[in-house]
Amino acid sequence: MNLPEQPSGSEPPARPSPASMRASDADRDEVADRLREALAEGRLTPEEHAERIDVVYNAKTYAELEPVLSDLPSQHAPQPRVDLRKEQVPAPPSPQSPHLVAVFSGVERKGRWLVEPTTTVTCVFGGVELDFRQAVLSRGEVTLSVTCVFGGVDIVVPPGVRVVGSNFAVFGGTDLPEDDTTDPDAPVIKLTGMLLFGGISVARRAVGEKRGRSRNRERHQLHREHQELHRQHQELRREHHEEMRRLHRERRGERRDARRDRLRELRDERHHGR
Repeated sequence: MNLPEQPSGSEPPARPSPASMRASDADRDEVADRLREALAEGRLTPEEHAERIDVVYNAKTYAELEPVLSDLPSQHAPQPRVDLRKEQVPAPPSPQSPHLVAVFSGVERKGRWLVEPTTTVTCVFGGVELDFRQAVLSRGEVTLSVTCVFGGVDIVVPPGVRVVGSNFAVFGGTDLPEDDTTDPDAPVIKLTGMLLFGGISVARRAVGEKRGRSRNRERHQLHREHQELHRQHQELRREHHEEMRRLHRERRGERRDARRDRLRELRDERHHGR
């Protein structure tokens, strides 16, 4: 069969541009995952995240998906026809429990970890060490709520992070470093909660910087002070119990004497009645 010859001088039909190609469900899900990562990293507010998610699942082409990630560093994006990546960034750390408990024990969290908007620390006769130098804050300001009874919490922050203390202390205290930045948009770690015969110590060190000997001496001194406070508390409890037992014995003796006097009065009344 002879096919008709193509007229000379004619051009092949124009191919559609990559941006106009239709996006698949897998492409939209991939972009939505990147937006979730950006929300966890604090790059997007919850309102911005909700708006962009609506755009993603209503998008039909790559041209409609590309603006959603244009101002975000992206590690994963739809790649069949359009490259939406700007730079390679480390994957966000896996979420961990925002509740740390140390009862007659120790808890440590360091390295690359995700700091939730609010982290609670419960320390009873124990110690907690938190290293924020490689941590990823879920938002610009996070809260660390500490309840510490006869224990201590050691915190390390990198330069440029502001620490604000608004906790309540009874026979305890919080040692904060001076601010090293005037940036109003600097990350903030806010300390709340209550300290009872306990303390929080915050140090500022760069990644890889070792703790100095003076810092170790301060920790040992703080530990000795905690032990002395614990001994004083135990002594006060013992004295209180002894005082309560003494009062109980006195009251029991007074009641016994009162009963004896009353019986004597009754015998005297019966004797005179005869």
